[in-house]
Amino acid sequence: MTLSILISIIVGIICGMTLLPQSIAPHMDMFTTIALNILILFVGIDIGMNKHIFKDVKKHGLLLIIIPFSIVIGSIIGGLVTSIIIDYDTNISLAISAGFGWYSLSGILLTKLDSAEIGAIAFLTNVFREVFAVLTIPFIARYLNKYTTIAPAGATSMDTMLPIVSRYTNPEIVVISFFNGVVLSSLVPILVPFFYSLK
Repeated sequence: MTLSILISIIVGIICGMTLLPQSIAPHMDMFTTIALNILILFVGIDIGMNKHIFKDVKKHGLLLIIIPFSIVIGSIIGGLVTSIIIDYDTNISLAISAGFGWYSLSGILLTKLDSAEIGAIAFLTNVFREVFAVLTIPFIARYLNKYTTIAPAGATSMDTMLPIVSRYTNPEIVVISFFNGVVLSSLVPILVPFFYSLK
């Protein structure tokens, strides 16, 4: 499955560069949204068909807090370490890491707070996080544990990464993944400006 995802990305890039007309570019967001909604619909159907799923989640209620909290801490530590390694402004590095994979919002926020250059860096950083999640989730599910698959997805664990988490885990993890995405997505517009203000 990972190989097919990687091949799909590469084929998509090649098609975008060579085969498809530029006039289709403004409509790609609509096509992506439709495809994503169909995928999430089927994930929802899969969850709904498991009658015991919500009872099982109640047993692991603490994970609904621990997982998002751990992802926030891990992302912030990553931003801090990166600022030290590349000798960059700590507040900007932390603000970028607080995007949690939500590239569109974090890019826009940091463009408004700082500049188009920082917004572009935030956008690309969080895009790369999503690509990294696509490539690593299958290995994490197989060699670590299924709960850990939620971590690389970050805020996208409730939308674009949800079908991949669903493919490699189980309905219980999918519900936790969705909840995690809601929590992290709620924190992005709060934490990005907060960390940026720490000058």
